[in-house]
Amino acid sequence: MKKHRPEAVKVNAHLHTPYSFSAFDDIPQALDMAVQEGVKVVGINDFYTMEGYGEWARECRRRRLCPLFNIEFIGLQEEDRAAGIRVNDPNNPGRTYLSGKGLAFPVDLTEPSKSRLAAVRKESDNHVRRMCGRLNEVLAERGTGLVLDFDAVCRELTKGSVRERHLAKALRLAAAKATGGDAEAFRALLEKVFGGVALKADPTDAAAVENEIRGKLLKAGGAAFVPESPEAFLPLEDVTRLILRAGGIPTYPFLADDVNGEFTDFERDLERAAETLKKRHLWSVEFITGRNSLETLERYAGYLHDAGFVVTFGSEHNTPAAEPITLTARGGVPLSPRLMQIGYEGACVVAAHQDIVESGMQGYVDERGLADVEKRDEYIEYGDQVIKAAIS
Repeated sequence: MKKHRPEAVKVNAHLHTPYSFSAFDDIPQALDMAVQEGVKVVGINDFYTMEGYGEWARECRRRRLCPLFNIEFIGLQEEDRAAGIRVNDPNNPGRTYLSGKGLAFPVDLTEPSKSRLAAVRKESDNHVRRMCGRLNEVLAERGTGLVLDFDAVCRELTKGSVRERHLAKALRLAAAKATGGDAEAFRALLEKVFGGVALKADPTDAAAVENEIRGKLLKAGGAAFVPESPEAFLPLEDVTRLILRAGGIPTYPFLADDVNGEFTDFERDLERAAETLKKRHLWSVEFITGRNSLETLERYAGYLHDAGFVVTFGSEHNTPAAEPITLTARGGVPLSPRLMQIGYEGACVVAAHQDIVESGMQGYVDERGLADVEKRDEYIEYGDQVIKAAIS
């Protein structure tokens, strides 16, 4: 039987929105950018929340875009933690990011999964509240005159889910307000905030300033850093189970190579990583393409695709930087035709799965997470029809 090779359209299957933290002011802005750049398939992929799904669906429909409904978690793989293996978090052994792709929309999450998700999200928010408290102590100790109101940050800068990046944004805004737009005064105040270390970023570059605030104060080693409690992380098996019960496909996000060409312990040996993922019933993977060299994307994504995995690509946009929606490799290098095809075929499987699960039937993975790999080409063909119908 001839393998189905659909005509690819541009895809971005991993976009964060203001329902967690995002470079975008709102969902319409993100989707307008997609339209302007000719990106036809777009996946919402917020941390710990599905609250943006309704708006995402409505706004995609208005623009004739095909929506994918995804979610992201941070779990803990105890076996890897005990062995000191860094998985896809370069600094914390065992800590593992995991996405769910193609969740049933609307999601009808039952107990106990509903309560587990609510508890993890609450602990994540509480962690940021504790960090805000510590940040205010640092600001007072350094005589800055600045104070952040956590409840106001949540009310004015978020849609309910608060991240440490919101604190960085709130602090930048507070410093700008206190200095009345005077660049030199702003620099002087930030130097005081940083404990005598000069601001490196251009004061007019909001994204760079927020990243510097986060890096110097809120990340590990920073004066306002607060370690997360164990309650913030579900065991990886529980995260996988929660995704399956929400109708999604558990998906492993590859970190792959960094700017120095380094890989994590888990990902360094690609063949071994692939076999481990199969054993953990993770038959879907994704890449945030801007992190990686084109060569690495070709090698890793190509190998995994040929090994039967569903492979999708995205940009995240979970930093303040306003990058294009169109996917590129590191340094703005365009994706090759092969990568474009692989990413589109992965999106087709997700779109097909999502459509089938929405109808109340079993999709690409069963309740145990076992993938119907032998029928991947059928899912690609059906998903291509779903996508083309949505965008026509």
